[in-house]
Amino acid sequence: MSAHITASVDLGKSRCRVVLAGDGTRIERADAGAPGLAAAGGVAAALGSILPLLAADAPLDLIGVGAAGAWLAPEEAQELASRLASATGARVAVASDVVTAHAGALDGAEGVLLIAGTGAAALGIDADGARLLDGWGPELGDFGSGSWLGREALRAVLRADDGRAARTALTAAIVEPVGAPSDIQAWLARSGPLARRLATLAPLVLDAAEAGDAVAGEIVTEGIELLAGTAVAASARTTDVVLHGGLTGHAWFRASLTSALRNAGRRVAPAHGDAFDGALLLARRTDLPHERFVHRAE
Repeated sequence: MSAHITASVDLGKSRCRVVLAGDGTRIERADAGAPGLAAAGGVAAALGSILPLLAADAPLDLIGVGAAGAWLAPEEAQELASRLASATGARVAVASDVVTAHAGALDGAEGVLLIAGTGAAALGIDADGARLLDGWGPELGDFGSGSWLGREALRAVLRADDGRAARTALTAAIVEPVGAPSDIQAWLARSGPLARRLATLAPLVLDAAEAGDAVAGEIVTEGIELLAGTAVAASARTTDVVLHGGLTGHAWFRASLTSALRNAGRRVAPAHGDAFDGALLLARRTDLPHERFVHRAE
């Protein structure tokens, strides 16, 4: 590898992924994530996840980090930057993982990143400031997300089973992953993150809606309205929106969401890059509208 190595880090709560690059060589590594910088002992846990993945044959020159929890814990984000710089001798920039994803998707420009995956959130950044909407988790928000679609599907199945709502193809669709309506409560009580489990049902909901099931269609229509509303509320001077997250990989859903955003006066733009690109871009440049959310050390 080159004598000048850069590292891009995407530190999530489930996984920590690192890309080392230099002289045309690219190495990708991954291991367990950390509970988030806002959690107790978050900085130490973050270092424990990141540092083993940074081992290289030559000194690191530049490290860009997108870290879960950094938005709510700026002091901890600065501490992480300082301790990483001290441990590696590199120049370090740390920002929220949502900010690095935004920077990568919009190539450092103004606009809105709408995330529709297991959870849902929108980050709008321009010269006037930043607006982060939703991302409240499955108990309070994540409106229109994969977990939201899964939860609404189970509610619809239960209501249909007790005769309070119309029958739906979702009842048959969930038999393999969940079981009969009488099995739903036990399925919900299983160990492991519930939001992720609910989100595994989202493709079934989207497919049923695309196939013409009225109940699934109503659920998806509401979800799209909620996501579009979140994106619109996150925008100010800009009309550009970039879509991100697993749900947007479903062609029919993406087309429907794009149509809703266009009807709301927004332009859906293609993503320029990913969170790794964004982390490195923020580490290299200080003239972007994201700069107020970047924590630096060297």
